[in-house]
Formats: sequence, C-alpha cells, structure tokens
Amino acid sequence: MELEKFMEIREQFCLKYPEVTEGKMMSSPAIHYNKKVFAFFSRKQKMVFRFGKDYPLDKLTVEVSEFNPFKKKKPLAGWFEVDYKYHDNWENLAHLALKTIQTL
Repeated sequence: MELEKFMEIREQFCLKYPEVTEGKMMSSPAIHYNKKVFAFFSRKQKMVFRFGKDYPLDKLTVEVSEFNPFKKKKPLAGWFEVDYKYHDNWENLAHLALKTIQTL
C-alpha cells in the first residue's frame, strides 16, 4: 500500500515534469530532478524528502522526523521522513522538495 502510493506519485511527477525521472537512493525507489534525488521511499515504509537544512519545518502541517539510515552516524542533513499515516500529504511534500532542489 505504502509503496503503491509512492509509485503513483513518482509516475505523476515523471509525466508532468520533463526533468523528473525515476531512480534509486540507497537501493530504494527514488524521484530525481536533473539526476539529483529529492524524494524516495525508505525501507521503513516512509517517504523521505529533501527539504534542506534551513527549511522552516514548523510551516509543515505534518509530523516529520530527521532521516537517519545509519546506526552510529548523524542523520542525513536536510532529509526528512514522513509516515504513511500522512500519505495524503506526500504529493504536496514532494512538490515542496522539488521546489527546493530546483533552487539549488
């Protein structure tokens, strides 16, 4: 169910934006903009977004947590994961992540 929702979003983005393509991040399905990942589906069944280090997280209407795939390292700076219970917001969050990466 979670993966299906991610795949649906990825397909929509690839059809709508010529610069957006399918790809991988840490062996997981991802969404790329000009070959740079801005969102992917984690092994924890959550969608992960690149908002950047300075994004005002308090403006988001969902609960996010820092993405940390490591056991003994710090979280990936600027990457945040969102649980499936907020899947209705995943598409909007993907748009925010896309806007963020377009400005880098």
